[in-house]
Amino acid sequence: MFKPRLIQTDKDWLDADGIKLYTISAANLPVNRSDYLGQLKVLKLKKDFDWARTAAFAIFHDGASAKYLVLVAWGNDNELFTTVSVRKSEHWFEDPEAYSFCLWDMEVMWAERNIYIETMYSGVESLDAYRATRPDQWLP
Repeated sequence: MFKPRLIQTDKDWLDADGIKLYTISAANLPVNRSDYLGQLKVLKLKKDFDWARTAAFAIFHDGASAKYLVLVAWGNDNELFTTVSVRKSEHWFEDPEAYSFCLWDMEVMWAERNIYIETMYSGVESLDAYRATRPDQWLP
């Protein structure tokens, strides 16, 4: 049954390449972002993106049964490339036939879609504006 989950972000939550960071918590508690940063680096190395010049975001999701890391990058003008990793026990797994993003992650994706249109796909392209824009309801 659907129940809202705590979603958080901050204008300063960027990784070293400017990827925007969001957290979601099934327990409605703050998420320890450091639990996800190592896997984020691994995923970035596997993908052929110039991360410093790519509009992208990551979701660190403490789910009810596992931790989910959703890495999302905009490419080909208007396509959303998505990778999902799941941490079970002490190991991260990528298996697109077993794991994907979920409906709570889609709340962030919808907000990011609108931010992308406003800052990157409306005739004026500003990666700085994209990275600085967050939904007010998820800010501290």
